[in-house]
Order: sequence, then structure tokens, then C-alpha cells
Amino acid sequence: MLKLVSRCDLACDHCYVYEHPDQSWRRQPRVMAPATVAAVARRIAEHAAAHRLDVVRVVLHGGEPLLAGAARLDATAATLRRVVGAVARLDLRMQSNGVLLTPAVCEVLVAHDVKVGISLDGDRAANDRHRRHANGASSHRRVLRALSLLRRPAYRTSYAGILCTVDLANDPIRVYEALLAEEPPHVDFLLPHANWDSPPVRPDGVATPYADWLLAVHRRWLADGRPVPIRLLESLLSTASGRGSRSEAVGLAPADLVVVETDGTFEQVDSLKSAFDGAAVTGLDVFRHRVDDAAAHPAIAVRQSGLAGLCATCRGCPVVRHCGGGLYAHRYRAGNGFDNPSVYCRDLLRLARVVTTAPVVGEPPRPADSLSPGVLDDLATGPGTAGSAEQLGAVHLALVRALLVALSERAAGDPVAAEGWRLLVRLDETHPDAVRAVLSHPFVSRWARRCRDGVAELSHLACVAAAAAVRARVRTDLPVPVRDGLVSLPTLGALAACAGRGVVRLAIDDGDLRLGGRRVATEPGRQGAPDGADGPDGWLPVRTVSLDGRRLLLEDTDPYRDCYDLPVEPRLPDAAALRWARRLERAVRRVDAEAADYAAGVRTLLRAVVPLRAEPTGRFRSAAAGTAFGAVAVTAVPDDATLAVLLVHEVQHLKLGAVLDVCDLFDRDDPRTLSVPWRDDPRPVEGVLHGAYAHLAVADVWRRRPGPAAEGHFRRYRAWTGGALDALLDLGVLTAEGERFARGMRATLDGWP
Repeated sequence: MLKLVSRCDLACDHCYVYEHPDQSWRRQPRVMAPATVAAVARRIAEHAAAHRLDVVRVVLHGGEPLLAGAARLDATAATLRRVVGAVARLDLRMQSNGVLLTPAVCEVLVAHDVKVGISLDGDRAANDRHRRHANGASSHRRVLRALSLLRRPAYRTSYAGILCTVDLANDPIRVYEALLAEEPPHVDFLLPHANWDSPPVRPDGVATPYADWLLAVHRRWLADGRPVPIRLLESLLSTASGRGSRSEAVGLAPADLVVVETDGTFEQVDSLKSAFDGAAVTGLDVFRHRVDDAAAHPAIAVRQSGLAGLCATCRGCPVVRHCGGGLYAHRYRAGNGFDNPSVYCRDLLRLARVVTTAPVVGEPPRPADSLSPGVLDDLATGPGTAGSAEQLGAVHLALVRALLVALSERAAGDPVAAEGWRLLVRLDETHPDAVRAVLSHPFVSRWARRCRDGVAELSHLACVAAAAAVRARVRTDLPVPVRDGLVSLPTLGALAACAGRGVVRLAIDDGDLRLGGRRVATEPGRQGAPDGADGPDGWLPVRTVSLDGRRLLLEDTDPYRDCYDLPVEPRLPDAAALRWARRLERAVRRVDAEAADYAAGVRTLLRAVVPLRAEPTGRFRSAAAGTAFGAVAVTAVPDDATLAVLLVHEVQHLKLGAVLDVCDLFDRDDPRTLSVPWRDDPRPVEGVLHGAYAHLAVADVWRRRPGPAAEGHFRRYRAWTGGALDALLDLGVLTAEGERFARGMRATLDGWP
């Protein structure tokens, strides 16, 4: 960052350069001399060549850089292009208040490919709250004039975006709308500079006012389909999907910015001037020191150490990889410097959780995508409690929501998906239970994962939204995709369409559907009666089994249910569906009677059963898939006793699959395998762990049944489980958590008579 000019033509009362403790600007030359520009350029080129950098970003800053005038800007940009451009691609930018922007300056910007960001805090009332001239006059009209210049086709390539400082006195939606009216390529929101010694303004009784302000913008931005990138929000979304932050305000990316003042001195990031006089000083300059010397300065180096450079409170925080401790300047407190959380900690905690889809439940809550410490110990007993099962369900829902948020960026480029996303966001605010019910469907998870991997249609997002709208009984219409002649609505069923593939417009009115002149009554909550017949209007309802107020889906319509190694049945005839439903009900009630502690997991986690085609050998088969949490697939079995064991067995796989989504129980890079008695082929560690946990439950069920045959089954499954656990523990591949889990299962086995 080059401080081309040290003075400004505005007197903004929130400016960290002029209105905060550090007043070193008074001692700086007004404008950077050409010789200093040349020295800076040589140092940058030297650094880029030494480190073989492909690209270097240089930001012309101030003060107000436009005070340098068009000629000085032209000469500065030319020097940088000539010297730095010889060894690396130069990304040249400028941050300005825009007041002095003219066509002549724009010509210089375009000629040297300089991207300029303009500071604007909203409409006139919002902007004039702080951004005024020294005599109190408004700057708003002249800033809008600058933005209109940058929107001209001749200058549009130099329009980088708008920078806005949050003020709680300004209405967030009016500010958002005012910024969007200027058609910016990007927008960024800054929290006002503050620290623990000079805290930000907070209304009485409001715990997280800055998060609330930004989340109002976030909700509207999502509802609008993310019409413009907002750097702060995009950065949090980026951290949620495992990528780096795009802003120094959040995330754990190392600091990569150094400031050069008008006299050629190297300084740390200039926002530190808001902390105390001299906070940004390094004692280095471009005439005597290299950029590497500045990078090695202790105060800069500590900001390149990621998590290790944060205070203990931040290192232990569940959202630290999203928040990153906040802006460095906002952590300052006299006495221990910057070794503190941000003064905006509570706001950042709430903002990070909501934007990355982890809901806020008290302080300091367990994040939605992690498990409480005692869950593994509880599950190691075999059945686990209903509370642990509920946590697994909550973790899965949080992961699905995170997947959808990650997909929303791509959805903006797909008209069908984009309309579905906007509807889903609105429903999530007005009818969250309806959205939760649909997102908990096992095959919404499978579709989202496949879509993330590029092997599923993004437009199915509109079907997800439509299903939530039907459940919410709202009135709307939207385009939805047709696949194999059907419009699939997760949790509800499928509607026959005229075309085999394509897109149709689906209207929804108080739970009913309208398509091509047909009106179809779906009757949410009743359409899944076990004997629900296919309608003459082309509606294929999901059949359901009623289990004391909870409904278990008999899923034979969802297009993403084919996720097993075995072929799934097509749509069942009504009579066959009725037989399936009755047997499922009897099997679950048998689990209630024989193994009541396993019933809690079955009733809590099992949401759908997928009928599999019978094998020619007549062997009974069952399966669970890690990508379809909540679903179990089974072949038709002749008795409820067999089906009860299969359900318990596969629900164990669901539990462990959900655990492995958020916990590392073994070294995933270890390629070794183990031989197990229940398979002919050697199994990887994950497969052995899954088998041991499922067979632990099967042994437990047989242990409770009377008769010599049951005792034989019990002894066989107990031996299988014990042998597998001993082999896993001897292999040395389990993590500390994995070893504790395996030893807990071993203790459960040893505790049986």
C-alpha cells in the first residue's frame, strides 16, 4: 500500500488516520516524491523476483490519492508498470473518496489499468453522517458524480467497487439498496475502527448490534440471489467451504500487506493507527531495507503464523477458522497489546455462525457441526441415548445447510437454481420448520454432495425449495426441472410432467400444485398414508408409515435414492407398498419390545426406507450410504423379526457415518487393510470400524432373544466384533478419539454375561 498523499480533502470524523491517537501524518511529506516512488518500485521488483511471484498487488492510498493530480498519478503508475511489470504481473489499484475524480483522471486510470474503489456509506443522510468537508459541507453529490463517471463504458474497466463503513444509526437495507444502485462490481463493509480502550458504540441491551446490522444485509443479499460480491460475507462463506478468506478482517490467512508512507518508511497495516501513537512503526524504509526485512519484523511476522498467533481465547473458539480473531487493530488493549480477542468478538461469533449456517444457541454453545465430548462414549455402549442421536441429526442438518450455502454461489449462474435459492432463503426465515423437514431428507443430502462434486443437476435446488413451499402452504410459482418425466419433490412425492426432460413452471397454492392446467392436492401430512394410491392426476405420493406421531417414508420416487451397491425397486404397486408399510411398522415395534434402548436411535434417525430388488439367490440384503444419512435400503423380508435386526444393523452404520463426518477416528491416509470373518475380501480400517459397530448392536439384539439359535447368533456376532476391535487396537491406526471409542465398545462386549 503506497501512501501517495498524506493529506485529505474530507474531514471524516471516523477516519483512523486523522481522528485517532496516531498523528504521524502531520510529520509526513504531503506527496510522495518521484525518487521515493522509484525506490519503492525497485524494492517491490526486487522482492517479486527473489520470490518468483506471479502477481503483486499495489494499492495507491492516502490521505486522498487524487490530491496528487492526474499528472502525478500518471507518472507514478508509469514507473510502477515499467519497473515492477518487468518481473511480475502488477495488479494496480487505488482507494479514493471520489470527490476529485474527473474524466482526465479516469483516462489515466484506464491507460494504466488502475482499478479504483470508492468510499460511500449509503444514501445522502447515511454518507453525510461522517463523510463531510472540513466546513461541514456534504460530499455525497460529488461522490455520486465520481461513480457515474466510473459506470461510463469508457471507464467501467477501472471501477473496482464500493467500500462502506457500518454505522448503526443507518438503516442497513437502505444502505444496501443505495450501494447497489451504483452498480458496483464489488462491495465491502468495514466495522468502525475501535478497540478495548476505545470501544465501539453499542445500544443498551443489544448484545450483537453490528452482527445484527450485517445479518440484515446478509438476508436481503441472499434473497436477492447475491447480485454483487460482498467481500466480508464471501470471505466467511469461503472459509466455510474450506478455502481461504478474501479479507484481512476475517479468516486465518497470513498478513500479506505492508504500507509505505510518503517519506518511504515501511509501516505495518495503517489501521493500527487507531490503537496508539506509533503502533504501526517499524523503523524501516525503502532506501535502506528490503521488503523481506519488513516481512520479518516481529509485529508483521506474528500475523503470518495463523492460529498460533492468536490469543488463547481465540484459539479455543469454535468459529476461529472463520473469524480468525477479527481485524488485528480491533484486538488492542493497553497492558497486553494485541493478545486479545477482537472488541467485536460477540458480533463476529454470531456473524460467523449465521453466515456459515451454524445456528446460535446460547453462549458459548457447541457449534452445530461438532459433537459434545460425551457423545462418543455414549455411542460406544452400543445403542447410545436419544440425546446423542438428536445431536447426530443436528450435525447432519448443519452440514447440509453448509453444502447448500457453498452451492449458492454457483446457483446464481443457473436461472432455475437461482430462483429456487431465493425462495428457499425466504422460507427459511418465514417457515423454518418446513425448510428443516425438507433439508433433513436423506436424498437432499446425497444430491447436494453429488452437485458439489459436479455430477448432479444444480437445478434440483428448485425442487427442494418447491417441496418446502408446499409444506409451508405458501403461494408461489417457480421453474422446476423434469427428470425422466417427473418433477420430484423431496419428502412429498413426484408429479408426472408431459416432457421427459426440461423445465416446467410449477405453481403452488396452499399446499396444492398447478402444472399445465392440472390442480393436484398434495395434502402435506396426509398424502403419505400407507395405502396412498397413485392419483389419476399424475401425483405419486410418498407412502409413509405412522409411528406414534412420527412418519417414516417408504421412498420409491426420489431420483437420488440409487446410492447403494444393490439395485433399487421402481415405484411399488399400491398393494406391495401396503405390505411394506405394515411390515416396517411391526419391525419397529419389535425393536421397541426387544431392544428398547436401540429404538431411540431407530425412531430418531431413520427417516426413509428404500426397497431394494430381491436377489436371485433369495438372500436378504440391507445397506446404508454415508451420503444419504437417515435412509436404510432393504430387500423384502418375510418376517418382522429379520427386518428388525436389519434396521438396527443399518442405523448403527448411520450413526457412525455421521460421527465420521465430523470426527477423525483413524488415520485416513493409512492404506492398510484387515481380514474380517464377515467378508471374503480384506477391508480398509473404516470398513472394519463400521462392521464392528454394526455387529456390536446385532449381537446385543440376539443376546436378548430366547432360544439356542439366538444364542448361537449372539456368540458369532460377539466373536466377530471382539476380534475386529482387537485387530484395530493392535494396528495402531486409530486416533486418540478412535482408540477411546474402540475401547469403549470392547468394554461393552466384556460387560455382557
